[in-house]
Amino acid sequence: MSKFLSKRFTSMKAYVPGEQLSNKKYIKLNTNESPFPPPEAVENAAKSEAGRVNLYPNPDGSGLINKLAELYGVKPENVVIGNGSDELLAFTFHAFFDAGVIFPDITYGFYPVYAQLYSVPYLEIPLRDDLTIDLNDYIGAGKNIILANPNAPTGIALTPENIEEIARSNPDHMVVIDEAYVDFGALTTVKLIHEYQNLLVINTFSKSRSMAGARLGFAIGSAPVIEDLNKMKYSFNPYNVNRLTQIMGEKALEEEEYFIEKRREIMSTREYTATALKKFGFLLTPSSANFLFCKHPDIGGYELYSGLKNKGILIRHWTKPRISDYVRITIGTKEQMDTLTKTIEEILNEKK
Repeated sequence: MSKFLSKRFTSMKAYVPGEQLSNKKYIKLNTNESPFPPPEAVENAAKSEAGRVNLYPNPDGSGLINKLAELYGVKPENVVIGNGSDELLAFTFHAFFDAGVIFPDITYGFYPVYAQLYSVPYLEIPLRDDLTIDLNDYIGAGKNIILANPNAPTGIALTPENIEEIARSNPDHMVVIDEAYVDFGALTTVKLIHEYQNLLVINTFSKSRSMAGARLGFAIGSAPVIEDLNKMKYSFNPYNVNRLTQIMGEKALEEEEYFIEKRREIMSTREYTATALKKFGFLLTPSSANFLFCKHPDIGGYELYSGLKNKGILIRHWTKPRISDYVRITIGTKEQMDTLTKTIEEILNEKK
């Protein structure tokens, strides 16, 4: 680091994204991208707007926001869009968490990074031994709360009733639910924003709408909370979502049936792959996301990760002690998952 870096950042550990390697052809099952491209109509929408990139995008994103509001049964003033859900998470930490925030010790790695970036006091609450959230840690906690639901990297989901109990019992604190993976088998809590002004739901087009490269997220909450987030946006970058992404997002919402079909296919392939891995002796968490989180008694997480990488398949591994034996595997196409399970079988046989 340079000598000019502010001292408050010298000890901060930045978020480490999944590998994006280009020097070799890999089967990429490490960053929870959709294996399917968006429909052609979405691509054509971007092409139609490309000739206007000399102009700034609409800062309020009203065309996209109106379509999101209609789809989710809310009003436009309940919706804000961002440059990926990560930007909206950053705005959330900046806007609401001066007094601190709590979240699980095993969850999305950006939460502690944002807390450090914005000098937010935070407490990581240990998951149970089975990697589930203990609701008693959050009900009536009297603190700001952020939860990924389904959780990442475990894939385990809470019910809307669970989240309602948390929101109801913490009326003077924000309860933020990060629903990046909700469309793969969990239930959204968006409808609860009408009853609980302290509830904010954040989602993304990256996973279930095949637009990770476009960088588009959205948040839904009470009108005053969304107004606060817009204050953050207009104080940081009013043109945060570019023209091409806005028009692609609008078109994607018109193609919802396509994405519903692809989500069903991903969920079916997830169960197909889980069955195959269990036959090899893997232990898996019950995933409601587009990935599997698993470990094997005879091979360490890093060893499996590196073995697959050497054979042209990327998965995700963390060195954090509680989960160092686990790996996270994004669900690809059925053909990709067949290749994965065949390769895992080869690696396990090599250890015998």
